[in-house]
Amino acid sequence: MSSTSARADAVAGRLHARRRLRNAVAIVLAVLTAAFGLFFLGWILWTLASKAIGGINWALFTRMTPPPMQEGGLLNAFFGSAVMCVLAIAMGTPLGVAAGTWLSEYGRARKAGMVVRFVNDILLSAPSIVLGLFVYTLVVMQTGGRFSALAGAIALAFIVLPVVVRTTDEMLQLVPVQMREAALSLGVPQWKVIVQVLYRSASAGIVTGILLSLARISGETAPLLFTAFGNQYWNSNILQPMASVPVVMYQYAGSPYESWQQLAWAGALVLTVFVLLVSLSARALLLRNTIPHD
Repeated sequence: MSSTSARADAVAGRLHARRRLRNAVAIVLAVLTAAFGLFFLGWILWTLASKAIGGINWALFTRMTPPPMQEGGLLNAFFGSAVMCVLAIAMGTPLGVAAGTWLSEYGRARKAGMVVRFVNDILLSAPSIVLGLFVYTLVVMQTGGRFSALAGAIALAFIVLPVVVRTTDEMLQLVPVQMREAALSLGVPQWKVIVQVLYRSASAGIVTGILLSLARISGETAPLLFTAFGNQYWNSNILQPMASVPVVMYQYAGSPYESWQQLAWAGALVLTVFVLLVSLSARALLLRNTIPHD
């Protein structure tokens, strides 16, 4: 009996040692992989900051994009990006929330719901340049080849839409079924349950999805090349071509003029900081509503 127990202890010891070895190897590989990714991320950020810091000044935010060999700023590009992003969020958010609500509450067990989810996943992974070409054909060509900020906003809205749909659908499904049943048992109509119960419970996750979609579209270049096109001057008419930071960066970064290259680096740094702040805000909002409070 003692020999059997000793053999069992020996086998258990070998298994324990083997598991500890595998665990140590997995931890080392995970740390090395994380360090590898963080190294290149830090390298990119350091290069961006070192090349862009010289172009961060007051003129960057107060002057227009300059002609070659002259000093200037990105005021019109910042304004154009803000206008098109706001319009895209305004167009894509209501449709996305409505579609996500239908998927979660009405189309969950229907074939139509499966089809909509499949199409939304395709749209979510579609290259942005394809969406830009689609809007170019749908809007720009139908208006006589007239580029406009409105067409750019529509292209960006197609990027916002699937993100909001997916986020809304998943956040509403996380709401406990007991909350729905409790409200319905009191005779509350279905639409009022959705508006007053489900939306309140899932509001943090839905807003997080909207903020993440804003962070994504703020750096899109390809759709705007085919729709908003760009404008070197100030323009507040959304039916005319309008400048944007990503397009200006694309044009200036490949130019032979040092002043334009400096503006491209500065615009990249401002855009990176903006995306970082939006992402951190979304993360903080989600954590604030998931961590229990006393």
